[in-house]
Amino acid sequence: MTQPIPPAESGTLHTVLPATTTTDPDAGLPVAVLPIGSCEQHGPYLPLTTDTLIASAIAAAISQYHQLRQLPPITVSCSHEHATFSGTLSISARTLAAIVTDIADSLTEQGTAGLIILNAHGGNAVLTNVVQQANTAGPLGIGLYPSREDWAEARAAAGMTSTSHDDMHAGELETSILLACYPDYLRPGWHASDHTRSDRRYLTTLGMEAYTDTGVIGQPSLATADKGRALLDHLAKAAHPLIALLTGGQH
Repeated sequence: MTQPIPPAESGTLHTVLPATTTTDPDAGLPVAVLPIGSCEQHGPYLPLTTDTLIASAIAAAISQYHQLRQLPPITVSCSHEHATFSGTLSISARTLAAIVTDIADSLTEQGTAGLIILNAHGGNAVLTNVVQQANTAGPLGIGLYPSREDWAEARAAAGMTSTSHDDMHAGELETSILLACYPDYLRPGWHASDHTRSDRRYLTTLGMEAYTDTGVIGQPSLATADKGRALLDHLAKAAHPLIALLTGGQH
């Protein structure tokens, strides 16, 4: 096992793409981790690639802690609720499902026993159906991580005071992870961009623009690098029960 997530020094970035070669033992590890991000607005101070950076950071933490194979991320997914904000890109739910299914099939052909789909974008609801269906169809065990409960427990472990509901986008959690791992990606303004909109019952019909002018719904002013590191460390350790399920307790 590796040590807890180290602090990122100013001017440095954690690696997003794994550097495994075909001759490395990592290429044949029994459990793989597939990070899924997005290309969507995250307000004026976080990049369009925020979800991809976060998914990759969590996937790296899990892979290092449990000796798993980290796969390169899927960088564009289902971000249709953000479509009116400049820079956002989306693929259809059926395309995302097909990509994940094809990757799972390829891993099965290589003898992989388990796959963790590390989803960092809440709009990818189709992944729940993909995982449920896949687990009835073949030898590859698939898990979706983190769950709603995992996120809530990680927030508490990191000392975050906001909830997942009120801090849904570009808030305390996401800003904390970028401060911890990718500080050079942040732009000024996150200290003064808090925006709360608790009642969002028509989000899937109206999109994000109906509830926020900036694209932010959350409390980024509460973010710290220490919270980001604590959250990553917790999520890395908390993946153990899922890994045990995927490997029959042999990992």
